[in-house]
Amino acid sequence: MTRCAAGLDRRSVLGVTLMLVAMPTSRAGDALPPDVAAAIREQVGGAAATEGGIALRAPETAENGAFVPVTVSVHSAMAGDDRCLAIHLFATRNPTPGVASYRFGAGIARAEVSVRVRLAEGQMLLAYAEMADGSVRRAVARVAVTTGGCLT
Repeated sequence: MTRCAAGLDRRSVLGVTLMLVAMPTSRAGDALPPDVAAAIREQVGGAAATEGGIALRAPETAENGAFVPVTVSVHSAMAGDDRCLAIHLFATRNPTPGVASYRFGAGIARAEVSVRVRLAEGQMLLAYAEMADGSVRRAVARVAVTTGGCLT
């Protein structure tokens, strides 16, 4: 069996490559699976989300889907209409798309959360930020998973 410099054999590298090729692409206009779209509507309502003003950091490849580190931060003054009220995190191919929701009170100085999430397979993570002025911000990250972390 041939191993590459990172210690992976050819079969593992091929598996990750196939997952990356098979992963759906997502842009602001792409359709989401119905259960994901419903979960998002339940949290943020019908407001149209805009890209930008929110950062979603996750690894491009997670060796184990049972604990994938994710950080979401919202660029906000946290005062007046430029205050982040909530951050919601969704996974497009998990058995339950709603991963986490965080609400921020008036005394919070920075809208940022770090969490480890379970991902069933390679998929997209979607982060939404609800702002005090009624706007919604969105960020997307694609994560390839070599070993799934959810039982279906």
